[in-house]
Amino acid sequence: MKKLLIVSLLASASALALATLPPLSDEAKAKAAEAAAKAAWAGKVDAYQFCMSQDKVAASYYQSAKAAGKETKPATATPPCADPGAFTYTPQEVAKPIEASGAHSPAATATSPPSSRQPDAVVNPAKKP
Repeated sequence: MKKLLIVSLLASASALALATLPPLSDEAKAKAAEAAAKAAWAGKVDAYQFCMSQDKVAASYYQSAKAAGKETKPATATPPCADPGAFTYTPQEVAKPIEASGAHSPAATATSPPSSRQPDAVVNPAKKP
């Protein structure tokens, strides 16, 4: 009885694992892209704040060491802290297919037939056996 119950639970769990979700709507994709951009900006802000706090701690250390008369080595050269600025998000334009963008063949090419007066035997000669 227990084996049957375990097998049925595993079968239902595997069926749930194989289930697929419907594709996201364009609005949901746009919200997800904006959330990802905001998260990346928040990471940059965190890195900037961490850099500023490191500079503050290093300056405090050098000031207290100088006041105590301790000898200190010169600080290692590091790049300056980069302020990420305010959050701005501009969504990317999705490229439309050629048919939807309104780009069609010009009228001059549509008036002439696509074929030529050259016979097919000249263009595609048959191989002799």
